[in-house]
Amino acid sequence: MILSGKPFLRIVLFVLLSFSLTQSWAQKGWEAGVWLGTAYYFGDLNTSYDLGEPRPAGGVIARYNFNNRICFKLGGGYGIVSGDDARSKNPFERARNLSFRSEVFDVSGQIEVNFLPYVHGSRSEFFTPYVFTGFSAFSFNPTAELDGTRYNLRELGTEGQFKGEEYYGVSGSFVYGGGFKIDVSKDWSLNFELGARAAFTDYIDDVSTVYPDKKDLLRTRGEVASALSDRSIMIPGVDSSQLGKEGSQRGNSSNKDNLVFIQIGIVRYFGNLACPKP
Repeated sequence: MILSGKPFLRIVLFVLLSFSLTQSWAQKGWEAGVWLGTAYYFGDLNTSYDLGEPRPAGGVIARYNFNNRICFKLGGGYGIVSGDDARSKNPFERARNLSFRSEVFDVSGQIEVNFLPYVHGSRSEFFTPYVFTGFSAFSFNPTAELDGTRYNLRELGTEGQFKGEEYYGVSGSFVYGGGFKIDVSKDWSLNFELGARAAFTDYIDDVSTVYPDKKDLLRTRGEVASALSDRSIMIPGVDSSQLGKEGSQRGNSSNKDNLVFIQIGIVRYFGNLACPKP
């Protein structure tokens, strides 16, 4: 009998999975460590993926190894991100002249897959590239400076949000990325990783939709809110007549913001290497 279609595919996947599970070393156990690195933001105030303003970041890692291929990882991180229209190559964005800085606290859960068999303490299987995916929850608080004082932008309703209806300062994200891990001893390893967060919010930078009515904003929020909502300047060759005008574009709400962490971590393994089952 010739097998074809979905039943055949299911049989092949079952055989491959069974083989991989029976052949994998049962190296179960926890790892934990710390990491340091840099944080980047990409969004309305960094549309050109400018990497020229790295900000500090750091955090902790806890990883459970199911075998030498599959892991579950918990992570906690802190970073500072920023964006500035003054760095843009787009004349319209330079004329818009907005900027922000925010602290980000991130907690994530990820499934991690090693490309190669990875066994702590092994002389031949002591390194591997890996990929991961998962979800995170993070807090953020965009701020901007005016006349030497830094203000929390969320509280000012810079896009005309009513009091009590501002965007949330906590959001989630889809996490994905990859890295490379290598043993430095049977217990310790180095992890080099690049992880991205596709956020579910467009307000990490406080910029998303349109300019509000300046008179309403001045009346309800005050002079500081009005000044930080529209900071546009004249740029030669740029028609800036729409900048600051009620209802005109301030940001692009169709594209959510993104965060990236580039990190180097040192991790200690607490499990034991078990013999493979026959």
